[in-house]
Amino acid sequence: MRAALKLAEYGEVLIITKGKLVDSNTYEAQGGIAVVMDPKDSLQNHIKDTLTVGRGLCNKEAVEILVREGQERVKELIDWGARFDREGKVYHLTREAGHSHNRILHARGDATGKEIVRILLSRVMLNPNITFSEFTFSIDLLVKDRECLGVIAHHREEGFIAILAKAVVLCSGGAGQVFRETTNPSSTTGDGIAMAYRAGAEIMDMEFMQFHPTALYIAGTSRLLISEAVRGEGGILRNKKGERFMFRYHPEGEMAPRDVVSRSILEEMARTESTHVFLDLSHLPYRYIKQRFPHILAACKAVGIDVKKMPIPVRPSAHYLIGGVKVDTRGKTNLKNLYACGETACSGLHGANRLASNSLLEGLVFGYRVGEEVGESYRGRRRTPRSIPYAGVYPKGSPIRLDLEDVKMSLKSLMSWNVGIRRSEDKMVEAKERIDFWSGYIKNREFYDTQGWELQNMLEVATLMIKGAMERKESRGVHYRIDYPKEKKSWEKHIIIQEDNVYVRKI
Repeated sequence: MRAALKLAEYGEVLIITKGKLVDSNTYEAQGGIAVVMDPKDSLQNHIKDTLTVGRGLCNKEAVEILVREGQERVKELIDWGARFDREGKVYHLTREAGHSHNRILHARGDATGKEIVRILLSRVMLNPNITFSEFTFSIDLLVKDRECLGVIAHHREEGFIAILAKAVVLCSGGAGQVFRETTNPSSTTGDGIAMAYRAGAEIMDMEFMQFHPTALYIAGTSRLLISEAVRGEGGILRNKKGERFMFRYHPEGEMAPRDVVSRSILEEMARTESTHVFLDLSHLPYRYIKQRFPHILAACKAVGIDVKKMPIPVRPSAHYLIGGVKVDTRGKTNLKNLYACGETACSGLHGANRLASNSLLEGLVFGYRVGEEVGESYRGRRRTPRSIPYAGVYPKGSPIRLDLEDVKMSLKSLMSWNVGIRRSEDKMVEAKERIDFWSGYIKNREFYDTQGWELQNMLEVATLMIKGAMERKESRGVHYRIDYPKEKKSWEKHIIIQEDNVYVRKI
C-alpha cells in the first residue's frame, strides 16, 4: 500500500490480492516498529544493532537507508493520523531482543500492524488513482525477452484475465505456510517468489527462515505469535519443571537474539522431553500487561489461560522469510519492469537474521522507494493497468484423483522436521527427494483453483529453501546445521538461485 500511494503520484495503480486487502503479515504484526526517537539513542546505534544481528551478511547501504529514511516514514504515518501509544505526551518505546536501546514504537498495545494498515488503507481507498481487485490470484508473470509485461491472474468471478502494465511490483509477503508450525496467516504461500523464479528472476538467501521463539502452542488453535515485546517487558521462559533456563544458553537470557532463543527452546524441549516450554507473566503487574498486550491476553483467555496464574505454553514457529526475490535498494530485479519490496524481496537488508521490528519499517521505507523509482522511470509512458479476458488452460483429465490437502500437510511436516531450526545434510537430502517426487506429478499439472496453484508455489519455494540450505555449509544466523555448527569467514557470501543454477557471490 505504501508503494501504491507513492506510485499514484505518477499515474494509475492497480493492487491485486488473492484474498482481502488486509490479509497479510503486516495486519497481524504485534510488537511494533523500530525507530530512533529516544534522545539517548542514535541512528548509528540502530545501524550497529542491525548489522550485529545480521551476522556479517547485511547490505550496509540498505541498513543505512532503512534507519535514516525510517524516521521520515514513521513521522509521515503520525502526520496522517496514526495513533501510537504514549505515556503522557511522550511516545512509549519498548525494547526487544538484539536492540541496545528502547526504540520499539507500538500502537493499541499489541496491534501495531492493524494501526498501520488502518492508516494506509484509508488513504488508498480515497486515492482516485488507485483501484484494487480482491480475490484475484496472480498465477504467473507475463514475460517476453526478459521483460515483464504484466500478470496472468484468476478472479473468482471473472475467471482468467491478463493484466497488462508498465511495471509490476511484487509485494506478496513471505512463505511461512511451507512449515507446519507458523505464525503466518494462511495466505503466505510464497506465490510472488515462485512466480518470479519461474519467470527467470534471481532469488537470494532462501536458506534464512527466521523462526519466532514464542508462538502459542495449544492443540487445535492457530500458532498465535506471542510478541517478543512480552519478553522485553519482563516475561520469563521456563521449562516444564518451572525452571528458568535461558541464561544457561546466553548471557542476555530472554533478550538474546531470536535465532539463539529459538534454538535454546528447542534444546530445552529435547532435554526435558517436552513438546513446548512456558512464558511466565505471573510476576508482572496485571494492569500493565492488560494495557500493553490486550490482544494476546484476550487470545489466551479464549483458550482458558489466565496469565495471572498460568504460564503460556509456547514453542518456536516459522515467522519471517529473510530471503526472496533479489533486488537493489530501489526494488529493481534482474528482469526489466519487475520490482519487489517487503518480505517477498531480498536486498540483503537483514543479513542472516532479522533484527526484531525492522520489518514494518522495511515495508514503509522500501515501499516508498520502489514507488518513487517506478514513478520516475516511467513518467510520461502511457499504459494504464488494464485487464483483458484470457482463455487460460483448463485442467486435463487424470486417471487418479489428487488429494492436494494431504500433499500440502505432508510437505509442511517434512519441512518442519527436516529443514527447520536444526538442519543436516542427510535430512535435507531426504526432504529434497520427497519434494522432487511430489513435484513430478503436481508442478506441471494444470489447475483451476487456488489450492492447486498455492501447492505448486509451496513446492517451488520449499525446493529453493533446501537448495540454499544445502549449499551453505556452515551455521550463520537463523541457518543452523548440526553437521557444520561453526560460522565460517569464508561464507560471508550470498547464495543466488536462477533457472536451476546456484551461484555463491559477495554482494
